Amino acid sequence: MSDATLPRRPRRELWLLALITIVPVVASYFAYYVWRPEGLKNYGELITPPIPLRGLAAGGDAIAPPFDTDPLKGRWVLVMVDSGGCDATCKSKLWQIRQLRLTQGVDMERIERVWLVDDGAAPDPGLLTEYEGTVVMQARASALIDKLSTTDAQRDHLFLVDPLGNLMMRFPKNADPNRIKKDLGQLLKVSRIG
Repeated sequence: MSDATLPRRPRRELWLLALITIVPVVASYFAYYVWRPEGLKNYGELITPPIPLRGLAAGGDAIAPPFDTDPLKGRWVLVMVDSGGCDATCKSKLWQIRQLRLTQGVDMERIERVWLVDDGAAPDPGLLTEYEGTVVMQARASALIDKLSTTDAQRDHLFLVDPLGNLMMRFPKNADPNRIKKDLGQLLKVSRIG
């Protein structure tokens, strides 16, 4: 039986059924590719694909031990890169990553902090005491530091490594701590690992 011979009511029902089936698919494509609400965007820049860091040596010498990922396994890791001399900007980043961890409340144990020293200078022992708990690693001319390549200076960014050891997010220079906190909170909320 052709379309022309079908009574009007079944034809209308057929079109209604087709419309009901197609509209959600079209709406999902529209929502994903065209309409992106501001509330759903993350502040940090996602690194796609994530860059695996497990097993990379950070250098290691008399100043700081080589990069050992075992204590960091299963944790979210906030990473900063700076000189061991640590100027005011460096101290600000150390303070910021400590506060970002503390503001996660009960989830703060799921976050670690790492300072990659990129110039071989020894950090001030008083500074290390002040920011106790921050893992300091020598990374000068290492495969690890090379993986953190950016178009800007590495020292300008904070990086986030997931619990599987993948570099997955980069935060901008002079990042807004409240927006980083929001990104971290969302990740910790939805993450089933770490």
